[in-house]
Amino acid sequence: MAIEAQVNGKPVTFHVDDDTPLLWALREELGLTGTKFGCGIAACGACSVHVDGAVMRSCSVPVGTIAGKSITTIEALGSADAPHPLQVAWIAHQVPQCGYCQSGQLMAAAALLATTPHPSDDQIDAAMTNICRCATYPRIREAIHAVAGAGA
Repeated sequence: MAIEAQVNGKPVTFHVDDDTPLLWALREELGLTGTKFGCGIAACGACSVHVDGAVMRSCSVPVGTIAGKSITTIEALGSADAPHPLQVAWIAHQVPQCGYCQSGQLMAAAALLATTPHPSDDQIDAAMTNICRCATYPRIREAIHAVAGAGA
């Protein structure tokens, strides 16, 4: 089946079954491997992407449900030459340890700041439900506050 959508601002057509998880369509069909597989049950958040601006766990989103929608992956958040303010803050606050969960963490943080530009600690804790096995949660919170304080 052909499913049309926008991925990182470009029109794409997925040629997969409707029930294929978006995660696998992104990785296998488009080669966008920044979105990681973690648990496969939408619990860890390593696979987080934006669908029409809302953070979603792509391992549990069937491709058939995203027809006509806009998907943003970590590859479109920023680049080495023009990093997103969150990526700069992540490095400045030494958030990444093993790094595996970081693309999902960044996508969740970007979605939070898009809707809540100056979040409280409670709002950050409520929005950042992704699991970090390295337990850098205090650094994640500091990095989000740094970006919010910079007015980004």
